[in-house]
Amino acid sequence: MPASMARAGLYWGSALLAGSVLGLGATALVLQDGRGTATVRAGAWVTSLLAGSPDADPWTRAVVARKGLLALAPEETLYYTAHQDSAGRALDGSCRYRLDGWDPGARWWSLTAYGADTYLLPNPDGRSSISQSTIVRRPDHSWSLAVGPDAESGNWLPVRAGEPFDLTLRLYNPETEVYAEPAGVALPVITRESCR
Repeated sequence: MPASMARAGLYWGSALLAGSVLGLGATALVLQDGRGTATVRAGAWVTSLLAGSPDADPWTRAVVARKGLLALAPEETLYYTAHQDSAGRALDGSCRYRLDGWDPGARWWSLTAYGADTYLLPNPDGRSSISQSTIVRRPDHSWSLAVGPDAESGNWLPVRAGEPFDLTLRLYNPETEVYAEPAGVALPVITRESCR
């Protein structure tokens, strides 16, 4: 084999390998991040307007499949996920967080904690979520929710110490204004209060 053909083969083989590594790396990053495309940020919360839509692109479909989300159409449910607190720090199961908010504009809502493996967090109380019908509100209809590894009375979601977690807020039958302006929705503020 002439030297020029060997160099050309090495060049094209290296280019193919580099392209494959970059493509697979970008795919892994999108799937790890869990956002896909057409994402909208509202404070610490992120949503995809394509999750559950027949118009979803391959990236969004891959994220939905990886998370095991049985996504309803966006007109029926918007899924907001928080991977970090309102200061931009990754959510850590060794910390205690306080979420402060009001009922978002939807017929019904629920808030669920998931482990890094995208599964519910096992805990002795069997408590994985809180919803519009179970949360205790203040007289002005606002509410506060503790999220942390140590049991608390009242509004509390358990997480596992030392493990990262995500929070998913589902808005079922969101009001027209919510769907029209998903970045402007007043969602709970996530404040880290302490860490072990």
